[in-house]
Amino acid sequence: MRKLKNSELNRLSVDEFKSSQKTSLIVILDNIRSLNNIGSVFRTSDAFLIEKIYLCGITAKPPHKDIHRTALGSTESVAWEYREDTLELVKELQENGVKVASIEQAENATMLHEFTPEKTNTYAVVFGNEVKGVQQAVVSASDYVIEIPQFGTKHSLNISVSTGVVLWDVFRKLVL
Repeated sequence: MRKLKNSELNRLSVDEFKSSQKTSLIVILDNIRSLNNIGSVFRTSDAFLIEKIYLCGITAKPPHKDIHRTALGSTESVAWEYREDTLELVKELQENGVKVASIEQAENATMLHEFTPEKTNTYAVVFGNEVKGVQQAVVSASDYVIEIPQFGTKHSLNISVSTGVVLWDVFRKLVL
């Protein structure tokens, strides 16, 4: 087996990405502290043709060298917007028919592998602060709470890892 060269990967240009059909999936970052995590979320969102990223609360915004370092240019391809209040954004999206899912460990959460999105809906997935998680008010307002099953001693994943796991799983259920 031979590794592919970059020239063989059929990468989209930024203009091609912007004009391409997007996955009916929105990412909301609720008070993320780490600039590297933010950049990683942009990069993963680019990989799965995510519709938009909302940066909320204390979440930093591009351009920033530490975001750019891990985003590798995806802040130019993926649409994004800053919103101060995550809960207000969630309510606004819901009013526009978007189904909101907080990614959190909570009572009666749906395990990720048991979550079955409807292909006719648009979904927004909320990822929370590295220490405190998604704000309780946002969890309470969400249409779904989805938990990533974990079986070791830590029961905690880095937000960039959680984003990769969730976006891949929901993407394959919606698109593939």
